[in-house]
Amino acid sequence: MPETAEALADTQFEFITFSAGGQNYCLEITQIREIRRWTPVTALPHTPTDVLGVMNLRGAVIPIFDLSARFGLGKTPANERNVVIVAAVEGTTIGLLVESVSEILSVEKSAIQETPDIKSEATRHSIRGMISVDETMVRVVNLDAVLEHSAGVAQ
Repeated sequence: MPETAEALADTQFEFITFSAGGQNYCLEITQIREIRRWTPVTALPHTPTDVLGVMNLRGAVIPIFDLSARFGLGKTPANERNVVIVAAVEGTTIGLLVESVSEILSVEKSAIQETPDIKSEATRHSIRGMISVDETMVRVVNLDAVLEHSAGVAQ
């Protein structure tokens, strides 16, 4: 008996893939509010190097993180293709500077592999899983880990 569209929806996830630090990452499409071209931000004093500053987004001030720097891969080099992914989870909105956005990826839940145990708590906390696409691995970003870091900045 063929599966219904409702049954397939329970096993399918959609992600937006992007590049940061020369690596492939993705976020669940439900966490993304919009994708914007890079524009200069307002810097704040005494912020970590991965916090670029804040941006006014239709009256709301949101922090902008350099995701490459956040993950210890160096600062994102200036480029006209750079974009800010505006993402939200649990009512908090942030911007993530990335090198470029690639595509929408639809995968079954079973295609998401666990993050390998490489004895790095930071890696296990920042990456929720891995998806094999052609000959590359795409890392599923744990947006909560980025948000926890932003909560520490505000204190």
